Amino acid sequence: MSGWALIFFLPAILSAYLGFFGLAGLAATIAKVLPVVFVILLIVSGIANAVRGRPAV
Repeated sequence: MSGWALIFFLPAILSAYLGFFGLAGLAATIAKVLPVVFVILLIVSGIANAVRGRPAV
């Protein structure tokens, strides 16, 4: 699951890069939210794997 979070984190970073330079107001807002969402998903995924006893990838 952390693999999926990392896969979706990369487009979020790209969106943030483009959005912070004034491409569009909505894109900038989405770009500010997506990295936070995917970092939270990454943390939750890591905790879930730790609880299940799976090794980190």
